[in-house]
Amino acid sequence: MEVSFVQEDRYTFRIPRRGKMRTDAVFFASKPILAQLEREDYASLVQLMNVATLPGIVGPALAMPDLHWGYGFPIGGVAAFDPAAGGVVSPGGVGFDINCGVRLLASGLERRDLEPRKAWLADRLYERVPAGVGSRRRDLKLNRKGLARVLAEGAGWVVQQGWGEPDDLEFIESGGRLEGADPGRVSERAYERGLPQLGTLGSGNHFLEVQYVEQVYDPEVAAALGLAEDQITVLIHTGSRGLGHQVCQDYVQNFLQVAPKYGVELVDRQLAAAPIESPEGRAYLGAMAAAANYAFANRQLITHYVRAAFEAAGFAPRDHALRVVYDLAHNNAKFETHGGRQVLVHRKGATRAFGPGEPDLPPAYAAVGQPVLVPGDMGRYSYVLVGTEGAMEKSFGSSCHGAGRVLSRARSKKQAKGRDLVRELAEAGVELRAVSRRTVAEEAPEAYKDVAEVVRVVEGAGLGRRVARLRPLIVVKG
Repeated sequence: MEVSFVQEDRYTFRIPRRGKMRTDAVFFASKPILAQLEREDYASLVQLMNVATLPGIVGPALAMPDLHWGYGFPIGGVAAFDPAAGGVVSPGGVGFDINCGVRLLASGLERRDLEPRKAWLADRLYERVPAGVGSRRRDLKLNRKGLARVLAEGAGWVVQQGWGEPDDLEFIESGGRLEGADPGRVSERAYERGLPQLGTLGSGNHFLEVQYVEQVYDPEVAAALGLAEDQITVLIHTGSRGLGHQVCQDYVQNFLQVAPKYGVELVDRQLAAAPIESPEGRAYLGAMAAAANYAFANRQLITHYVRAAFEAAGFAPRDHALRVVYDLAHNNAKFETHGGRQVLVHRKGATRAFGPGEPDLPPAYAAVGQPVLVPGDMGRYSYVLVGTEGAMEKSFGSSCHGAGRVLSRARSKKQAKGRDLVRELAEAGVELRAVSRRTVAEEAPEAYKDVAEVVRVVEGAGLGRRVARLRPLIVVKG
């Protein structure tokens, strides 16, 4: 499909409506990012145009500057649908790893406190947080009834078991629990996959990093978030594991069968969809919310084991003082009010980025906006931003979710052949613990865009504001 776009300002580009598109498509980019899109033959922009063909779409189909090709929606895709206008829900607009997300912890430690025990702490984290394909916890006996409670209650269930603090919940998107979760809409196969995996990282691009605050850009906002230069932080990136994957798989197959019944024309089968208000649409939303709650609970349980690892490495609770700065999702569909009407906002590899004063924010952040956590790659840096009024106006309160891949896993492995990435990272001051060297090769820093460029576009487009840059010291990967 031919792709043509016009540049509206320095970082905003519009693909005018044509053919079966019901609305325009808008994406945010810079010259380097445009060059990367051209190298992929604009495949992710074609996907964005396909999203614009879905019924009931409101406003333009959007893509953040970390966009790249995905399943159905491009990674970095955002689209809102009006239930009252026949709007649809599409599992491909949420993704297989439902509520894959990021949690940032801040500590009472500084870099100088950590350095003498860095290798020891890396080992303790690797021992206590299982990682890798099919990773499972053997010290948590969860039965089906208990898992159903996790799916209904999310992170709150974990805290009720004594694995966290009540204050943790205040700083999780949606309080760590999506409303409308229906564990009865989750298949038995999804239950089977989810039972042993709560409290595990998984593989691929999921990680646990111990970092330090390398630079503060906005001291006032950083103070509101409790961040300061040289402070030790922890970033946790994982989602709903095999349970979420199974939920997506189950409903993609179901929606392919029911789409014709509702007159939903699919220009791409990966965009399988059903009306939001249909029985099938409501069933998926109930199962998706349940999987999202599993992911919130997963990151909460990992937080418990991170705290235990710090204590095993010799840091007393009063010293590490690990607290949740924020936890947010970047694969979700949520009912929100924009432009005076309720819409279902799909975010696929994109995060919520609500500006100051929005009612869903923790009171402590009402004046500064929602924290936006943007991981980079394991060799460079990550960023903390806050949402803005501009994001509310331009992107349904959305921003980027990370650096975005530029190399496939196969190409990354090929380019990394013969290199000792573990040694290279060690020379850069990063302790790496990984289940597989293959994963390390697939996740080489060069496999991703430079997240600094992505963040520059986000800030330039008015979708977020930089607060701090974090530099990795320890990386745990599957």
